[in-house]
Amino acid sequence: MPNLSNDLNSIINKRLNNLSASKIRAFDQKVSSIPGIIKLTIGEPDLATPEHVKQAAIADIQADDSHYAPHKAGKPELLDAISNYLDRSIGVHYDPKSEICVTVGATSALNDVFMTLLNPGDKILVPTPVWALYFQLIKMTGAIPVQIDTKKDGFILTPEHLRHVLEGRGKGAKAIILTDPSNPTGRVYPAETLKALAEVIKEYKIFSVTDEIYAELVYGNAEHHSLSEYISDHNILISGLSKAYAMTGWRLGYIAGPKQIMQNIRKINAFLVTSVTDNVQMAAVEALNNGQNDPLQSRKIYESRLQFMQTSLEKLGFEMATPQGAFYIFAKIPEKYGTDDETFAYELAQKAKVGVTPGRYFGKGGEGYVRLSYASSTEQLRESLRRITDFVNNL
Repeated sequence: MPNLSNDLNSIINKRLNNLSASKIRAFDQKVSSIPGIIKLTIGEPDLATPEHVKQAAIADIQADDSHYAPHKAGKPELLDAISNYLDRSIGVHYDPKSEICVTVGATSALNDVFMTLLNPGDKILVPTPVWALYFQLIKMTGAIPVQIDTKKDGFILTPEHLRHVLEGRGKGAKAIILTDPSNPTGRVYPAETLKALAEVIKEYKIFSVTDEIYAELVYGNAEHHSLSEYISDHNILISGLSKAYAMTGWRLGYIAGPKQIMQNIRKINAFLVTSVTDNVQMAAVEALNNGQNDPLQSRKIYESRLQFMQTSLEKLGFEMATPQGAFYIFAKIPEKYGTDDETFAYELAQKAKVGVTPGRYFGKGGEGYVRLSYASSTEQLRESLRRITDFVNNL
């Protein structure tokens, strides 16, 4: 087994020394070895990719579509499909020829955007709790993530809070990123809040980046809106098909924004991936053009699971800001059980054989909470609640 020369080990990219592996994934792997465990740790839909979408990919393979895509930003038919989808869903038209880019999942899209926007030393505002990968991707560019704890406002960033940060420790920030609907809290930003945030963003002349991967999964009276509806000249929109169409493993995401910034984003994406897999792109065309009802069916299933999980957990003394989207519950551990969410989650895994994710892994404001994914089957969720109930009652 070869060992790297000490002379070479000392000259690698020092920035990597400041990056940590995903604590969410590490915890998930740690508890996965427990026999009989039910894992509510990862946002992995248990639903199947719609059959007509799978068949579109199969047909494309059989047609020998196995060459580089004709356009590195995406197949023209997929760029058109994304443009049409955004037009009908948020009422904003993006030119498919110059303002959209297809990526290898939303993670790749985030990397493209951060590499395009951020220089070493730049500040970018990150409302928390949030999907922790943001921090590492930002740090890879040498930029500085400035966390904004939104816990006191029900996990919604208010315009007043944003202005306060921009006048204080976030002064001089270049951009802000919002996840809406939110991972891990499931919160959805009301239209009036987005409008007010847009005014502050315009006033301070910063970029906004919106991660809208869960846009199709909203429940009850909640409605998804995008910052692009109010400041399309400032906003860079990121989304994909992973969650709404149960296509996490297909790795299909996209970016939409003003032509001037998309020129560089498209360039970065081409450097990193050349182009996205042909048959995956054609599956996405089918999903967006002919699968408008697919997310509606998924939404009904998830909403039923959410109602069951929320009611059951609240009866056990867990508190939460009402989840309105995505497929997560971010629950505060009852005070009588302490606030060490990491210890609580590990003991729950060991003794009750239920895996949940410690809230502190999602940044400031997450300590004392745990995230539960209800993307698992209804049968598993019912059994997990039975086990959680026994565990809590026996503490």
